[in-house]
Amino acid sequence: MNVRSLSDIREEYLFLEGDERYRLLIELGRELEEMPDALKTDATLVRGCSASVWVYPTDEAGRLHFLADSNAAITKGIVALVISTIQDRPAEQVAGMDITAALEPFDLKNQLSSNRTQGVPNMIALMKDHAARIAAG
Repeated sequence: MNVRSLSDIREEYLFLEGDERYRLLIELGRELEEMPDALKTDATLVRGCSASVWVYPTDEAGRLHFLADSNAAITKGIVALVISTIQDRPAEQVAGMDITAALEPFDLKNQLSSNRTQGVPNMIALMKDHAARIAAG
């Protein structure tokens, strides 16, 4: 299944208000590619998230592809949003990207409770670390 582009999501998100934004995030989470339970291990668990979040990177012909899941619907949507910024891009590009800046138009800190967003920097750091490692070969 194709992940929506960040610009498409942003356009829809900015048009919505309040609870509708939550619904969009939940929808994005549902659209995430299924992550096999066997990959949900301590090694793929993102630290510092209030909910459980697992992120598993794969490298397909030099392009990063992430599988991810969460046990909380809105958190899973935030994971999907973060992934949409980097999915299927070259590892070198992801390693150098400012993912936080790409997510700024969504103003997640003000839209969501702090316990829902506290793990986002850790998630981004984890994805960038994977990208840098793959880029370095």
